[in-house]
Amino acid sequence: MVLMDNGHSHCLLCGQDNTVGLKLQFEADDGGRVRAQFQGKPELMGYDGLMHGGVIASLLDSAMTHCLFHLGIRAMTGDLQVRYLQSVPINAEVVIGAWLVKERTPLYYLKGEVRSGEQIMAWSKATFIRQKRGK
Repeated sequence: MVLMDNGHSHCLLCGQDNTVGLKLQFEADDGGRVRAQFQGKPELMGYDGLMHGGVIASLLDSAMTHCLFHLGIRAMTGDLQVRYLQSVPINAEVVIGAWLVKERTPLYYLKGEVRSGEQIMAWSKATFIRQKRGK
């Protein structure tokens, strides 16, 4: 299932109406996990030949947000921790995934990862705070 109507049409990462955005499209499985494939490009470089760490953190944050969207939850990132395990080559094709670990409304705890093939390149954990209705 591709998550389309998420209120982020101009989001830098997933917005389909953002002319300079990455246009990520997340798919959800029956277990509540989401994933998207992403192909790096030179405009997202940090050190020569490597994807910028801030881009990797943003990819992980976006995946966790979409995991909540799939569950019908609109929440904002309250805390995000990223662990970088391997440098990501700028031209690498990666898979970004996320899943809900637990919830204690209004807080949601999630994990995410960036993989290249079978190798985990970076992982994250985050706490999200449910948005009040109407926002």
